Amino acid sequence: MEHVYVHTTEHGAPSVVVRGQREWQIVVEPVRWFERVAWWEQTRRMPRGQGRVDIEVWQVQVRLGTNAQSSLATWELVRDGSGGGWRLRGEEVVAA
Repeated sequence: MEHVYVHTTEHGAPSVVVRGQREWQIVVEPVRWFERVAWWEQTRRMPRGQGRVDIEVWQVQVRLGTNAQSSLATWELVRDGSGGGWRLRGEEVVAA
């Protein structure tokens, strides 16, 4: 997964994604859900100091900058529970 920088609203929702020195504006209200982390598939013990086993995922539709002619892309952003960073999961899907 690729690390990205995310600016959030006062309520914690993503508003801008910085990927590869470019700013992508979120143009549709993002959707949030939580997923169970399958830590047991990678290690025999739950990681030390990690009290939660869910990850926060946001599906966002973005457009490059403020260019209204830019195509929309749908991304899934995963918040790193330990450090607060963000990662882009999977491939982007361009909207028609």
